[in-house]
Amino acid sequence: MSNTSSYSDGSATALGALAAPRSAGRKNVHFGSIDPALIALVKRVVRPTVVAIILALGPLVYGQPVTLPVLALAILSFFVAAQFFRPLSLRHAGVREMLKAAPRLFGEWLCVVAVLYFPAVALKLTLEIPDRLIFDWFLLTPFALLGIEVVSAPVVRRLAAARGPAHRCVIIGANDIGVELSHRLSETQGGGELVAFFDYRTLERLGSVQPHRLITNCKAGDLASFVRDNQITHVYIALPMAATPRIAELVEELRDTTASVYFVPHVFAFDLVHARCVEISGMPAFSIYDSPLHGLNGLRKRLFDIGLAVITLVLTWPLFLLIGLLVKLSSPGPMLFKQRRYGLHGEQIRVYKFRSMRTCEDGAVIRQATAADPRTTRIGRFLRRTSLDELPQVFNVLEGTMSFVGPRPHAVAHNEEYRRLISGYMIRHKVRPGITGWAQVHGLRGETATVERMRQRVQFDLDYLNNWSLWLDVKIIAKTLRIVLGGANAY
Repeated sequence: MSNTSSYSDGSATALGALAAPRSAGRKNVHFGSIDPALIALVKRVVRPTVVAIILALGPLVYGQPVTLPVLALAILSFFVAAQFFRPLSLRHAGVREMLKAAPRLFGEWLCVVAVLYFPAVALKLTLEIPDRLIFDWFLLTPFALLGIEVVSAPVVRRLAAARGPAHRCVIIGANDIGVELSHRLSETQGGGELVAFFDYRTLERLGSVQPHRLITNCKAGDLASFVRDNQITHVYIALPMAATPRIAELVEELRDTTASVYFVPHVFAFDLVHARCVEISGMPAFSIYDSPLHGLNGLRKRLFDIGLAVITLVLTWPLFLLIGLLVKLSSPGPMLFKQRRYGLHGEQIRVYKFRSMRTCEDGAVIRQATAADPRTTRIGRFLRRTSLDELPQVFNVLEGTMSFVGPRPHAVAHNEEYRRLISGYMIRHKVRPGITGWAQVHGLRGETATVERMRQRVQFDLDYLNNWSLWLDVKIIAKTLRIVLGGANAY
């Protein structure tokens, strides 16, 4: 039986009409932006240019001539910086936005410097350039780049205005996504002038979403005529997927205009976790639930974990020996306690801890530790209060089953219980579990006595996935050290 029989409202016919002209086979979608050429160029080259100019003109500050080695390193720095720095956002940035962008910008600058070091040494450029110049360039450049974040938006806005009339846009869909799109277009340099909103519904059916310049109860032919008569250059279709028949009709009518037509899917209708637009051999796809640690991000975090684990072991190996001896002397049983937990992608892993209890529970039912728990040994209470019982998880980090920062791994028995009670619980396993996490530094450390408390912990874990950066990891580690010294909520 054909699958098309399950569709209603003509959806199957409309989908067939959309696909009829050509098959999707061997077609590609190109990823880009709506920026005019000048703005796109400014976004790409401003930061690398600032990096190169500060170095190239540096000798003049000291009353020295600009030498060939300095120019060579400046040119090299331009091309390296172009690979690491993200394009300027060119939004209406202020001091607050500048400070928010600072950690990422400093991280990118450190990557540029690290990559430049090796060719500069190999070409012996550093021997010809004064150390003071290199040092000052290293310190001053990131602050100059932060200044660019503030002044670039108004400058580019004037450049765009000087080029003549902006794009003329209409948005089809007077709904939440259409209104949000209008706000974001207004923040975008070169986003154009919003001429009108269109909607198929009458004004009475629109409810509270009633944007300005609204034209309602219209037909596809009316829209196409308006586009032709008013020199509209960009048409944004922000209709829900349920309106596929209307979208098909509209796309067909707009073929008789010269406007650029964009379809804006309502992906914000879902609870997104690190949503991305990805390319699969030229075919676009939107991730609804995804990991932030794909590609270079995953490599950066893994190198960070390995480096920190090695440093931790070098500094704390005497503490390992002392704690192990005290655990063995405190009560019969092994020095290390190994428990099954869920790791990356929900796979079971063995998590190491110094044994802090007289029992080693790892069955189908596990009772969480509580305050004054009679199972806890005397040394175990101290270890749990200071979180020193977690120290062996450094070996989990070296194994690659854990990270220093991430959602805390729960016992398999607890996972099976809470995944049925809390929506989105398993999404937290899109990254490696951590020795500490975003939830723990917000007071959700230790026992989760209620489902609501676990739900709050999971929400912080999902926030961590949405906002991950190496700088966030560093902040969490610093806050963890401060909390551990206070011994809050750990027993």
